[in-house]
Amino acid sequence: MSDDASNPIPNDRGQHLLRVLIQRYIRDGQPVGSRTLSKDAGLDLSPATIRNVMSDLEQMGLVSAPHTSAGRIPTPQGYRLFVDSLVRYRQPGDGDIRRIQAQIRGESDNPDSLVGAVSSMLSEFTSMAGVVTVPRAPQVTLRQIEFLPLSENRVLVIMVVNDQEVQNRVLHTDRAYTSSELQQAQNYINEHYGGTDLENVRSSLLQDLDSTRDSMNQAMHDIIAVAQSAMDGAVEPDSNYVVAGETNLMDFAELSDVDTLRRLFDAFSRKRVILDLLDRSINADGVQIFIGEESGYRIFDDCSVITAPYHVDDDTVGVLGVIGPTRMAYDRVVPIVDVTARLLESALNQHNQS
Repeated sequence: MSDDASNPIPNDRGQHLLRVLIQRYIRDGQPVGSRTLSKDAGLDLSPATIRNVMSDLEQMGLVSAPHTSAGRIPTPQGYRLFVDSLVRYRQPGDGDIRRIQAQIRGESDNPDSLVGAVSSMLSEFTSMAGVVTVPRAPQVTLRQIEFLPLSENRVLVIMVVNDQEVQNRVLHTDRAYTSSELQQAQNYINEHYGGTDLENVRSSLLQDLDSTRDSMNQAMHDIIAVAQSAMDGAVEPDSNYVVAGETNLMDFAELSDVDTLRRLFDAFSRKRVILDLLDRSINADGVQIFIGEESGYRIFDDCSVITAPYHVDDDTVGVLGVIGPTRMAYDRVVPIVDVTARLLESALNQHNQS
């Protein structure tokens, strides 16, 4: 996520004071006053001068004053400028990296346990909620499809995918189809879609059927439509993820009221919102940072979500991340997410080669 070029950028002094304010607010969780800033900033500035700078930052939408004369806190726009331009990221120490490596290696023979271990580890290292999607199946390419009629309005589908892997499934149809009708349908699919990624076959087949409806007989059209639905299970299993440490969010005052917690835990349990957010990072280049409303979901307006994709060979197979308040230690959390993704994909690649 990059900052919007249309947003005003403060001068060097304003940027320095904004950085100091955000660091102090992340640490203490309290609005930061001018006198505190004057001491922390290390600049020879009077409180009055600092108040003027704070007023400018407030007009830019980078800080806000929650109560009269109670100091300022960063806005989501302020955090965005901070993570894009001002923060000094701190890489995990050698000891932390060795701990992450050891836990990942200890579970590398069992992908399901590995995902759970990584989500727990992210939660442990950040004291927030760690989330990891279950690795997706590798790309599946359709080589050939064959339909064979069975009794009682059933059709046997034989699909050859990837390197001669055979998958069979039985379709239940509304009526019986003749061998000739099934032959027509399989010829059409093989001619138009042989050698194509199954996910693309699934998404484009019905579109093609709509455009050729007038030129294709109804029986052939119907059986191809039925076959399209049969490919759903062949592409990949239902996406899923493992979350750990969601109760850590109760420790942050800004998330601790009952209604906010109820909505957050509901989002974790229903999964669709989390999966949609993680899927938006599946093709990202490195770490993504969603601050507040950038997630697109109101439930996360007071949260930040840090994600990174992980790969097996050249395929992106999943996403991991951390969910916490906008007041999080970005300088530490972002590198932890990045390093963990790299170590996880290294373990998965080694497991595949062994």
